[in-house]
Amino acid sequence: MMKKFKAGVVGIGFIGVAHIEALRRLGNVEVLALTNETDPVQKAAHLNVPHGFADYREMIDTVDLDMIHICTPNHTHYEIATYAMERGIHVLCEKPMTTTVEEAEKLVQLAKEKQLVHAINYHNRFYPITHHLRQMAKEAEFGEIFSIHGGYIQDWLLFDTDFNWRLISSKSGKTRAVADIGSHWLDLIEYMTGLKIVEVFAAFRTFYDTRKRSIHPVETFSQAQQPREAYEDIPIDTEDFASILLKFDNGALGNTTISQMFAGEKNRISVFIGGSKMSAQWDSNDISNLVIGRRDEPNLVLTKDPGLLHPQSAKITGYPGGHVEGFPDAFKQTFKQIYASIEDPTMEKEYATFEDGLRQMILCERIYESAQTNRWVKI
Repeated sequence: MMKKFKAGVVGIGFIGVAHIEALRRLGNVEVLALTNETDPVQKAAHLNVPHGFADYREMIDTVDLDMIHICTPNHTHYEIATYAMERGIHVLCEKPMTTTVEEAEKLVQLAKEKQLVHAINYHNRFYPITHHLRQMAKEAEFGEIFSIHGGYIQDWLLFDTDFNWRLISSKSGKTRAVADIGSHWLDLIEYMTGLKIVEVFAAFRTFYDTRKRSIHPVETFSQAQQPREAYEDIPIDTEDFASILLKFDNGALGNTTISQMFAGEKNRISVFIGGSKMSAQWDSNDISNLVIGRRDEPNLVLTKDPGLLHPQSAKITGYPGGHVEGFPDAFKQTFKQIYASIEDPTMEKEYATFEDGLRQMILCERIYESAQTNRWVKI
């Protein structure tokens, strides 16, 4: 019989609700409490969570919890994670881990000292096809990897009336598009290929120096439009777009395009891996299919099916072939492994840990430095 765990969720925006839904699908995690600055009791009642708090400290001090999920703006992650870990509570944090490398380093050290489970929600690792790609690379099916490219593009900030806390560096950190979605791509590439990025050359663009913020609350990803007089002008100090050249530790070259202003693409991740024996292409808009390219044989399309995937990848596949597994399923599989590692600290951890979160903070900082100095920067 599986051990039962008690969880609390800090921050009930779009992503906090997604965490609650995924946790309930596990069957052995009870969401006992949530924290939200506005209407916490009403939100708890709406989500059928027993306790709602306005202050995460009160939640942690009042409710007996095994794990907290941090789903708040980036600039709050450090203090919340520190408060929880100092009280012996495991932590799962949304990305990016913090707003500075120094904060991330402190959290890594504290997690080690307290011997607590620590995780960052880079859930793209847990799609069946991306997991299968990792197994292919581990078994050297590509031969020598020559090139890696792709990108992460969205359109939810296309208009100057689109606004979110992520746009402001005091809340998001030095980078916005790179830290928010680019770090997903960078983590996924290093995870899948086993290669490390060793040098970067980046160019940033901010297309709107000033945006119009609604004087009324607007949810993330919503398309709500209001009369022009219902906005206030806010200067923007983070990038809308990034183009990044990459060098890897095996000599491979690569590049990625990161944009939150590409009309018509809601949330598209693309990956192209070129090797001496074969290539692979994966696109989140065709999430169940992997295109394997060969020089001297017909190309192959591998469709997600636990009977066709690598045995290790079949273990994180929840449904038979022909049944698409997407964003909520990747959350479920990520959380399943994280909670299992509380019970068995010796198990192999494929999820992103605080060390991985720190790695992404370092990459983001070096990419920012490159964009500011217009030169190659070593990691």
